[in-house]
Amino acid sequence: MSHKKTFHLPDLGEGLPDATIVEWFVKEGDTIRLDDNLVSMETAKAVVEVPSPVSGKVLKLAGDAGDVIVTGRMLAEFEVDPSMPQRAEGQDTGHHHGGGDHDSVGSPDPAPDDKVVASDEGGAISDAGTPAAKSDAERADSGTVVGAMQSSDTVHSERASSVGGVKAMPAVRAMARKLKVDLSRVRATGADGVVTMADVKQAAADSSRLLPPAEATGGGAAHGEAPSALRAPSSGAQREAQQRSTLSQAGRPMRTRPPGVVASGQPEQLKGVRRNMARVMADAHSKVVPTTLSDDADIHAWTAGNDITGRLVRAIVAACRAVPALNAWFDGDQLTRTLHPHVDIGIAVDTEDGLFVPALRNADVLDARGVREAVNRLRTQVEDRSIPASELTGYTISLSNFGMFAGRYATPVVVPPCVAIIAAGRGRHQMTPVMGGVEAHKVIPLSVTFDHRACTGGEAARFLRAMIDDLALAD
Repeated sequence: MSHKKTFHLPDLGEGLPDATIVEWFVKEGDTIRLDDNLVSMETAKAVVEVPSPVSGKVLKLAGDAGDVIVTGRMLAEFEVDPSMPQRAEGQDTGHHHGGGDHDSVGSPDPAPDDKVVASDEGGAISDAGTPAAKSDAERADSGTVVGAMQSSDTVHSERASSVGGVKAMPAVRAMARKLKVDLSRVRATGADGVVTMADVKQAAADSSRLLPPAEATGGGAAHGEAPSALRAPSSGAQREAQQRSTLSQAGRPMRTRPPGVVASGQPEQLKGVRRNMARVMADAHSKVVPTTLSDDADIHAWTAGNDITGRLVRAIVAACRAVPALNAWFDGDQLTRTLHPHVDIGIAVDTEDGLFVPALRNADVLDARGVREAVNRLRTQVEDRSIPASELTGYTISLSNFGMFAGRYATPVVVPPCVAIIAAGRGRHQMTPVMGGVEAHKVIPLSVTFDHRACTGGEAARFLRAMIDDLALAD
């Protein structure tokens, strides 16, 4: 005898209140087997494939691609088929589910179904293994992508799935949507014919790499590219834009339009990284008493080949040794301060999806080459959305090098439990008085924002002085 079961959206391992539907692998009326891929969901940093908790017929799905589903609300409803394999009661599914209700799977549904229309897709998750036990301090530092990543101890593995004859990870499908690449026409170079992230990016940069339509394996519109009827240019300007090369004269990929979705003038629900960023910034604003000091670092003595990011990291390490008060965590509820003997620097990375802050671990023991290699690795993992959650938490102080774009001074946001963030503005030349006249020296504007509850203005000023002194050295 068959009966109905309701599947509630489980905690996907991020500790976040909701997730966005990226892609359904079934439709209402389909029959699905236990542990077959049901849906891919995007959280603040990842696209996670959610398996079916039962075998049977799909009666109802909670929403469409782009809808935001609150954790614990109904995700799908099934008619269980007892003749097919089913999971034994209490068997671990790999997600956090509520217990006791034999007619529902997942957390109890406290209110009517909740969904909010959003747009875009993107992400990846690659961690696998058994998480180590967390200390109280680490639990207190479970924040978010912007700040400390909120995460549970559950770790998930990403698997390639075959949809429409194309094998690809959910993160790769999401990237194809962003880059408007038809996955069915991408040459797969991965094992067992899996389309990789590199395959998609190469196809986006060079359309000649795409397979002819006759060789495509089908399902193009479902995997990233809009149907031809929707892509047909409606004006001469649009035709000209579509004919522009995606490569610069140097042969490097470039944008042919501004990042993000086309402006519609209509309200749009935030999701994923931006949604989480909004929560974290509001929380930080309510919990920190920020004060900012600014000054210029004269780098006229630098020899050729100095790496600005590497020198900024070195200067922060030197300042942390001189004034440990800013390399600290502060608990505003308990009024306790933790000074750290090591220096883990959160490096702010700007993306189209929002702000990531991966941690540059053990910056105090890395040489210039080690810093550069580590920063490059973190940036690549952020761009590919393959960065582990463990790399987005636990840093002791932050750096925002916004000067690569524009701007001189700033008041960056301190995200608890950290007490300080350093901002480096756009370098410039200024006339500097010297013995016998003036010279044009290059300077880097620096700003230090600190939580005034945890450290004094004098400590912050001495910290900034130590940075300036280190940056003034030739190498």
